Amino acid sequence: MTVTMLGDAQVARGRELSGRVRSGLEQVLLGQADLIDLCLIALCARGHLLLEGLPGLGKTELVKALGRLLGLQFKRVQFTPDLLPGDITGGPILQEKDGQRQFVFSPGPLFANVVLADEINRASPKTQSALLEAMQERRVTVLGETHALPQPFFVLATQNPIELEGTYPLPEAQLDRFLFKVEVPGVDADVMTSILTGRRRGEPPVLAMALSAAELGELFALVDGVFLPQPVANYIARLVAATHPQRTECPPELQQGIRFGASPRAAIAIAEAARAAALLAGRPNVDFADVQRVAPAALAHRLVLQHTATLAGTSASALVRTLLAAVPVVGRPLPEAVR
Repeated sequence: MTVTMLGDAQVARGRELSGRVRSGLEQVLLGQADLIDLCLIALCARGHLLLEGLPGLGKTELVKALGRLLGLQFKRVQFTPDLLPGDITGGPILQEKDGQRQFVFSPGPLFANVVLADEINRASPKTQSALLEAMQERRVTVLGETHALPQPFFVLATQNPIELEGTYPLPEAQLDRFLFKVEVPGVDADVMTSILTGRRRGEPPVLAMALSAAELGELFALVDGVFLPQPVANYIARLVAATHPQRTECPPELQQGIRFGASPRAAIAIAEAARAAALLAGRPNVDFADVQRVAPAALAHRLVLQHTATLAGTSASALVRTLLAAVPVVGRPLPEAVR
């Protein structure tokens, strides 16, 4: 099979397009280069993003800024315990037309390109599950009738740490739909000083649109053109397989900590995110370093830990770091001729 790789001009174009969005996000969120990088990778990979952190760290402002920079239709849903599934998806309303009354579907806030699900874990699991079909298949089914969602479609959700009062853990099936789960850290004193002296009342700067719809489509096409070599694909597959404690590939130090490993959707997520990371780094093909860059954000939320590991204070992120250290990038020793 003939493989067509991106040329230098195409790679440079991809970096230029993504750089515009990065520049805008850096104006809004100061001192959060790693968070912005992962957000940009998720965007280029066309995946959904879950941001976890304490209130006041800028999660909502980051998502709102992304909507403005892309010039896409943006809607925000504030998740609360009394929110119902129909409040998100929409539903039929009775209207009179030509003297007859009939039910007409009224779209809910999901019908937008960028949907901010704010404090998603404050709603009941039933309402959280209303997003499953939308996130996976980009459509909504209400009373047996299917409605396609606008394209592109991104769910960017924020949640508070689940230990806080009034929060519900997200179901595993829904967590699996998020390409990345990223923890939003606090900022140091220098960054805080810049915010206090440069932003009255903490208001972020006004942003202009960075990419048109056509340019965003071009960026997606460039990411799709990034080549995934077979050894790198095999590395991704071995990483995901090693998260299952019943398999021989699982390192002994992980077998006691993990109850259920990651699904094939995790491998697909890592591959697509690694393609985006490679383009943003200026490469036409995926490298092992790209996989290691995105694997923690793509894997940690897909692992179900043993109760004993949770009680011992072991985090999924720590187990993923152990996994990356234990699984070699090459599955078997290389021949002498290529060492």
